[in-house]
Amino acid sequence: MRASRDSLRIAHGAGALLLALLMSVLFARAPLAVEPDPESPDPAARGAYVLRAAGCATCHTDVAKGGAFLAGGRMLTSPWGAIAAPNITPDPETGIGGWSDEDLVRALRDGKSPEGRTYYPAFPYTAYSGMRREDMLDLKAYLDTVEPVAAPNKPHELRFPFSVRLFLHPWRWLFFDPSPEEPGSAPDERLARGRYLVETLGHCSECHTPRNMLGALKPGLHLAGSRYGPGGLSVPNITPDVETGIGSWSEIDLAFFLRTGFTPYGDDVQGEMREAIDDGLRHLTQADLEAMAAYLKALQAIRNPVSPTPSPPPAFSSGGDW
Repeated sequence: MRASRDSLRIAHGAGALLLALLMSVLFARAPLAVEPDPESPDPAARGAYVLRAAGCATCHTDVAKGGAFLAGGRMLTSPWGAIAAPNITPDPETGIGGWSDEDLVRALRDGKSPEGRTYYPAFPYTAYSGMRREDMLDLKAYLDTVEPVAAPNKPHELRFPFSVRLFLHPWRWLFFDPSPEEPGSAPDERLARGRYLVETLGHCSECHTPRNMLGALKPGLHLAGSRYGPGGLSVPNITPDVETGIGSWSEIDLAFFLRTGFTPYGDDVQGEMREAIDDGLRHLTQADLEAMAAYLKALQAIRNPVSPTPSPPPAFSSGGDW
């Protein structure tokens, strides 16, 4: 019986791989002007890799409406309203063409604009604050090579009181602690690299960890899934719990999923995770995908059944697993 299940799993995996290769040809996203390469002597090539690992293209490109690469315009929905992703092309009027290296570092590290305005944490600076400075500078080098697009930024559509930007100051005081730069090495460098990719660049907890009423992540359910993720849809538990998470997946299964979007049983992920894979994860090196898989498998298992969400949550609630 076990041999039969394993054979079926292998057959599903082989079919999924062939389908993934076909889909990558038919539905490939716009290629980058500079080929991503984390080992390149060219900082722009290294920055292109950081952009893929950090998922920047997914949020900052409005693919559904035919938006230009990284020109913003996509509305990111939440129980508190919608955030408009900004233009991050080097257009000097509507993008970040006038930004210095330090302006980008400040945005990523502190969540502040060049003028000192506080960003909403839909821009995941709460995770990016742990980025290595050299990765930030490499990212800036790549962004400077992108085709400039004149596309004015849309206004946010947030409910009161979240529409009042002053609300962010007490929120940051309560929930934002700028992370130190990730160390360059650790006793287990593979797990350290996986942690950096999952927790910092990939900011996986932003979707896979439930939130409290004020939109802050619940640390006791780190990566344990949420009923109400992006767009009001459920997001699965990715801790190694056997019953409710990915405990039955091997590291090989996980790395394959991050590359192709196919589970060990041949199911094809859809929605925003499919975008995260197509725009970012599938472009990473095999070593990095395996490091991410090893880190996820090493996490503490948390039992947290996540039921499919029939509809988006209300704007406010007396509690709730957001």
